[in-house]
Amino acid sequence: MVIRKSIMAVLCTVMVVLCLTFGGVADATAAKKKSSGINLFGTMEFKGKIKKLPKWSLVLTKMKLWKGYFKTPNMAGLPSKSGWAKLKSDAQGLDDMGKLKAVNKFFNQWPYRLDAGNYGKSDYWASPPEFLKKSGDCEDYSIAKFYALQEFGFSGDQMRIVALKDRIRNIGHAVLAVYLDGEVYVLDNQTVMVLPHTKYKHYVPQYSVNEKFRWMHVPKGRKTTFKRVKKKKK
Repeated sequence: MVIRKSIMAVLCTVMVVLCLTFGGVADATAAKKKSSGINLFGTMEFKGKIKKLPKWSLVLTKMKLWKGYFKTPNMAGLPSKSGWAKLKSDAQGLDDMGKLKAVNKFFNQWPYRLDAGNYGKSDYWASPPEFLKKSGDCEDYSIAKFYALQEFGFSGDQMRIVALKDRIRNIGHAVLAVYLDGEVYVLDNQTVMVLPHTKYKHYVPQYSVNEKFRWMHVPKGRKTTFKRVKKKKK
């Protein structure tokens, strides 16, 4: 009888542990689903494969051999090496939001330069090594931050480079969006502040990308070809 009671006690303990473990997994999964349902800048999103984006595809091809900032001989002589080392050292004592702010501030020190001046082209997406050598424009800042944050523990799936329209200046622009703790934060070369995407009422995203997918964005309320096709099939 004593042995039977001992066995039952062990089984009960195992069941409690299993419930707590799988309950925690379920909660984490639910939280992840909740964050993935965020409407970036208040738009509808249509997810698809990366295609017809030659500039971003070229960056991805270049980055296949990427080992990290200042981890290859061709980057060793750049003057920003000491600043990067200090950033990595300081970031060890920061939480995730602190890391976002530090990375944003670090890269925003580079002067804004047009692609025409750097590469003789109206639009060119630079890799991080190219950005460190020549600086660049809005999407180049975003790309540099995208790969930098991966060295600070953020995954590529947490981030997107967003091509958008700035309705105040009436020009094209690009920022880095980072999904963190159920919110989306924007790293913008226009400011050192890191704010939620909902604060940017004047930004209208056109598409966003990471290393795996592309998202098309449509403002809510606007009719789309996607919706019309779905209605015809009903």
